[in-house]
Amino acid sequence: MIKTGLRDVSWIFVLLAVYFTLQIGVRLATSHSLDLDEAEQVFRSQWLAAGYGPQPPFYNWLQYAVFQFAGVSLVALSVVKNLLLFSAYLLYGLTARLVLRDKALVAIATLGLLTIPQMVFEMQRDLTHTVAVFFSASIFFYGFIRSLKQPSLASYLITGIGIGFGLLAKYNFAILPAAALIGALADARWRSRIFDRRLAVTAIVALVITLPHLFWLKDNLDFATARTLEKMTASDNAGYPMQVAMGVGSLALAIVSFAGLTVAVFAVVFGKNLRPALAARSEWTRLIERMMLVFVIGILFLIVFGGAAGIKDRWLVPMLFILPLFFCLKIDAAGVQTARAFRRFMAIVAIIMIGVPAALYGSVAAARFTGHYERLNRPYATMLENLRKQAEPAAILAGDSLLAGNLRQDIPDVPVLSVDYPGFRPDLSGRQPLLLVWLIPPKGGSEGLPPTMAEWLQANLGVSAPAASVIDVPYFYQRGDDRYRFGYAWIDRSN
Repeated sequence: MIKTGLRDVSWIFVLLAVYFTLQIGVRLATSHSLDLDEAEQVFRSQWLAAGYGPQPPFYNWLQYAVFQFAGVSLVALSVVKNLLLFSAYLLYGLTARLVLRDKALVAIATLGLLTIPQMVFEMQRDLTHTVAVFFSASIFFYGFIRSLKQPSLASYLITGIGIGFGLLAKYNFAILPAAALIGALADARWRSRIFDRRLAVTAIVALVITLPHLFWLKDNLDFATARTLEKMTASDNAGYPMQVAMGVGSLALAIVSFAGLTVAVFAVVFGKNLRPALAARSEWTRLIERMMLVFVIGILFLIVFGGAAGIKDRWLVPMLFILPLFFCLKIDAAGVQTARAFRRFMAIVAIIMIGVPAALYGSVAAARFTGHYERLNRPYATMLENLRKQAEPAAILAGDSLLAGNLRQDIPDVPVLSVDYPGFRPDLSGRQPLLLVWLIPPKGGSEGLPPTMAEWLQANLGVSAPAASVIDVPYFYQRGDDRYRFGYAWIDRSN
């Protein structure tokens, strides 16, 4: 019998701790500017609300709390994200330890998450709510598996926490506990776990966690779901058969995009042993197979009856994150020898752990050679520093949330508003001067005050459009004399 105590796999978590610490360092070294989701967190951390829009507020609440104690900074953003990711990997590893006999497979299952592009690359590049749903799914899955194998009050409590956090992370998380419930009910040996009276603890904890947002959602359902539904149902006015075909096609492509690299890595690592292993079954593989089936059927119902035409690969995180563990359970059930495969796998993991941070840094730094600029190349901080030499703004109105978040990072004590988010309306009376800033598209964009900003000023302050000016600032990692242009204007500028 191979020992599977925590001491046998603790090196995995040390390795992951080093890796995510490295990711923090790389993010800080890459650019001071913020990408879309990062900027959203900084912008919306100016106020605490039960709901903010199309995404549930778990990540916003967490980031708000951290900013209150640590201040608004890129460091605080990076630490929160990577701490959530590390915690999710830790819980995933603990789940693998519960159901796998071979400690090498515990390592492969846990580190196998690094073979999923949407999780190893995209979550580092610029995702927040998807990170939260992965973290929540890992909590739920650990509590759920513990409740089936080693039921206790604590396991049902953990399951409830996972459900509560998950529903506050992304609405599509709901399909994971639903699939788990149906999958477990289909097995007579586990029905007693589902009908256990301790399940009430799971339900109560989940309800308590989500209750503040549920009250908000009741009155803001259209606001919360309209944008997501618009993305899902966008089919260019295609007829119903074409919409269904587009939806099914996008689901197939999303699954291939999500799982393709993982399948390829396991095929390389285990070679000819993988195909017969996939035919092996155990109680755990059967459970996950049923869960995945329910998950796919649920999405197909959304396509056929809900009009969904475009399924994105990151929306599959709440279920397909289980894939590396599923493959390892198959291999464990088949009794495949893992010593040689483990060495191959660790060589691939080493490449990923070095390659991903290098790619994240290189995609931005390479601009000085290619002239291709990402959002992180934009010099928001330099622009604001130059404008503050003209006057110290008492409030800022930005053209969009991306710009608003980037500005607030460097002037956190000044209210920053965004034209595209009317939900934040602090009292601006007595706050002079007001600085207006907007982005000018690099190719042929208008330099004048955007009409939406002029309308906002008239509607909210009764002020006519002021004279517009332009400031151009060198890109981060600029090539030659390349510069990015911002439009700006002052209202009642005074010192």
